[in-house]
Amino acid sequence: MLDQILSFTESHGGPVIFFIVFFDQLGLPIPTVPFLLMLGALSGTGRIDPFSGLLAAVAGSLCADLLWFQVGRRKGSKVLGWLCRISLTPDTCVGQTQGLFARHGVKSLLVAKFIPGFDTIAPPMAGMLGVGLTPFVLWSLGGALLWLVPIGGLGFVFSDRMADLAAAAENAGGTLGLVIVVLFVGYLAWKFIQRQRVLRTIRMARITPEQLNDLIVNGRDPVLVDARSLAALDLLPFMIPGALTITLEEIDARHAEIPRERDVVVYCS
Repeated sequence: MLDQILSFTESHGGPVIFFIVFFDQLGLPIPTVPFLLMLGALSGTGRIDPFSGLLAAVAGSLCADLLWFQVGRRKGSKVLGWLCRISLTPDTCVGQTQGLFARHGVKSLLVAKFIPGFDTIAPPMAGMLGVGLTPFVLWSLGGALLWLVPIGGLGFVFSDRMADLAAAAENAGGTLGLVIVVLFVGYLAWKFIQRQRVLRTIRMARITPEQLNDLIVNGRDPVLVDARSLAALDLLPFMIPGALTITLEEIDARHAEIPRERDVVVYCS
């Protein structure tokens, strides 16, 4: 099976490399890192041209990023919310993404490929925040090269060893595949249980907009805390009158500003 994959990649190098990287950067669960190592090994043994392979990989990454960038520019926060809903960690997805952009701006694209989840969410986030097309392309291109060259280069340098590892994996056959499947399923189950635990906690303490309005109208005078990130405030610069603006990163330093004798209602993205 492995020999067939290698032969197919060797025969159709450019298109295969382009679409593997393209679909990975769209967010599909593709084991791209092992594939890039394999491509580097094929380059090291002279079975594919390293420069055309790198060009195809960079083109696939950039095309996927540009597609998400345009979707983010046109659809706004809807696409980010959708991406985070299908994420394994949706409860922190939006905040982490906006926090990275608030701190580093478009430069965060340079390291986005190394952060699981952020690599897919960063391009539409850049489109939402009005990043210019030229800066986006340049930083995205730099990020693609920073991601692809070291991984592919590692496979290139150790191409003789990679061949031995590939042969060992082929001999292991179904046992290795079963171990990988079990580990992956176990990881998904752990993340699902963790997510459900967090969601149960959130649901117990949740209040609807109508209930909050009743508290205000009936004179309960709750303390309102707007915990959105700076980037989120830039996207939607509206807040409930009288609310304190305290980001999650500032909670430890500014918690004393929140009165303890009244009900506290925190809202965010």
